[in-house]
Amino acid sequence: MNSSAQDAELTQDRPHATGGPNPGMLAIVTLGLTLLGLLLGGLLSGGATLSSPFTDSVTVAARLQQHPDAVRVASLIQFGSAIPLGIFAATVYARQLRLGVRVPGPAISYFGGIFASVMLAFSALVGWVTGRPEVTGDASLTHALAYLSFLLGGVGFVVGLGLLIAGIAVPALILGLVPKWLAWVGLVIAVLSELSFLSLALDPLQFLLPIGRFGGLAWLVAVGFLLPRTRAAARVTRRSAAR
Repeated sequence: MNSSAQDAELTQDRPHATGGPNPGMLAIVTLGLTLLGLLLGGLLSGGATLSSPFTDSVTVAARLQQHPDAVRVASLIQFGSAIPLGIFAATVYARQLRLGVRVPGPAISYFGGIFASVMLAFSALVGWVTGRPEVTGDASLTHALAYLSFLLGGVGFVVGLGLLIAGIAVPALILGLVPKWLAWVGLVIAVLSELSFLSLALDPLQFLLPIGRFGGLAWLVAVGFLLPRTRAAARVTRRSAAR
C-alpha cells in the first residue's frame, strides 16, 4: 500500500475526522427544548391546552387571547428546538458518508431531518402569531392559524422525523452500525410516524403523533451517541454484534 493510501485510511479512522458536534447532544437539546416549551406553556397558561384547535372558533380564540405570554414563550422555545434538529440531520448525514454508507439512506435522512426542522420552525412562527392581540380579535382567522400551526408541528413534523429515523435505521441495521434492537425500534417508530399522515382523514389516528414526536426524538438521542464515529469503530461494533 502506498503512503497516500495509508494516509487516507488513517484519516478515515481518526475520531476527529468526522467533525461537527456530537449528534447525541444535539438530539438532547432538541428533546429538552421540546419538553421545556410544553412545560412552560402549561405553567404560564394554568394548564390550558394551547395547541389544540379541535373545538369551536370562539373557544380557541378566547383561550389564546387569555394566555398570550404562554403562547409566545412556548412558540419561541419550539422555534429554538428546530435549529439543533437541522444540525443533527446534517451531522449524521456527513457521518454516514464517512462510514461508507453508499445507499439512499443518508440522503433520505438528511431530507427528512431538514423537512422536520422547517415544519417545526414554521409551526412555531405561526403559533407565535396566534398569540398576538391583533389576530385573536378575529376568531375565524385565529382558528385557521391554530389549525395550520397544529398541522405543521404535528403531521408535517412527524412525517419528516420518520424519514430522518428511517434513513438512519435501515443502513444501521444492514451494516450493523448500532445494536439490532435499537435499529428495529427505530424502524417501528419510523413506520408509525409515516402512517400518522392518515390522521388527516381519520382523527382517531392522531395518537400516532406523540408516539412519533417523543419516541422519535428519544430514539435520536440514543442513536446519536451509539452511531460509530469512524469506520474502525464500526468494525468493532459489527464484531461485537456477531459474537
